[in-house]
Amino acid sequence: MGSNNELAQMAHLMRRAGFGASRGELDAYVAKGYENVVDDLVNPEKLPDIDEDILERYFGGEGYPIFAGIWLFRMLNSQRPLQEKMALFWHHVFATGVTKNQHVMSAVNQIKMFRNVGMTDMRTILLELAKDPAMIFWLDNNENHNGEPNENWGRELLELFSMGVGNYTEQDIKDASRAFTGWTFEQPIPLYPHGYYPAPFKFIEEDHDNGEKTFLGRSGNLNGDDIIDVIVEQPAT
Repeated sequence: MGSNNELAQMAHLMRRAGFGASRGELDAYVAKGYENVVDDLVNPEKLPDIDEDILERYFGGEGYPIFAGIWLFRMLNSQRPLQEKMALFWHHVFATGVTKNQHVMSAVNQIKMFRNVGMTDMRTILLELAKDPAMIFWLDNNENHNGEPNENWGRELLELFSMGVGNYTEQDIKDASRAFTGWTFEQPIPLYPHGYYPAPFKFIEEDHDNGEKTFLGRSGNLNGDDIIDVIVEQPAT
């Protein structure tokens, strides 16, 4: 059993890097050592993950409350609490919702994506986000076509998801949006009678604008990957 100071320090760590811990868990963490616990938190692959198959086998695939419950179960029981907390953090920053998407599988897969890449780097996260069907539909990039650009994703990417207002121009938004034309997803099989089917990312070459673009001073036949490369180079990001 650790001292009161050790327990308080560990409790603070687990509140900030997880969702808290019971007294028994805190005793075990203190016995393991603070540095070892931190190492486990930032290297989640060292510890076993939750077996979701055991949870999902008892429930149908139609109701989003079931998947929300599974995620809450993970938060409370995972041996990788920082990984789950970062998934929740990015879900807050890059918010989408089934109120518009109405495709629970895409929402669930987005959370899994945040879980997988949420502790990597900003380029990886933004690139995965740009290819995420839930975000594509949420910000209408499936309506972003060659010759008929939709600027919703391009604007939010710059304004809310990276640099912030004042660090780009309206023309940057227009050309960034053109760079993401053709980034969409495959239409899923209808929900009934078997439940949700995946709607994976799809790049449609003939729907992509291959014209000259200029974004934050860089010119060329830029695509979405190039836009994200430029974004992550900016001090404002």
